[in-house]
Amino acid sequence: MRAERLDGTDLLLAERACERLIVDFVHKLDLGEPGDVAELFTEDGYWYWPEGERRIRGRDALRAYFAGRPADRLSRRMCTNILVTVTSATTATAVTYFTTYRADGYAGGFVPPRAPTQVGHYEDTFRKSDGRWLLDSRTLFLAFAGPTEQLTAPDADDPSGALGS
Repeated sequence: MRAERLDGTDLLLAERACERLIVDFVHKLDLGEPGDVAELFTEDGYWYWPEGERRIRGRDALRAYFAGRPADRLSRRMCTNILVTVTSATTATAVTYFTTYRADGYAGGFVPPRAPTQVGHYEDTFRKSDGRWLLDSRTLFLAFAGPTEQLTAPDADDPSGALGS
């Protein structure tokens, strides 16, 4: 069945399911357990970063990769301009712009605003299997990038760490 043959409701439900995966991905990285993003992928799904030819394939490898991020990392990703294209009853693609704010060495409290660490876009493919939409692949493209900042330890006069970071 081709996408143009999907009725309006099925098309909207497919688009929304794929949008939800995009949001769930960044939510798990920023506020949940990073390794849990693996459950959003098909069994043989992969994450690919052309810079350095990094490809992580399969749920176990994805879980290990994302769970290996530093425990003291503070990050927030802003996603926008999410454009999902349903290509069939069981496949879809998407392009999403993102901005990442990130620092390591976080010990609590607030951190004053910083420039983003990354700005780019994701190109995703999705597959519906057993009635559930999943990421089949995610490719990350960076337009702007910099190193992850290491926050300094708070001093006695500024226990929030805001001034020393």
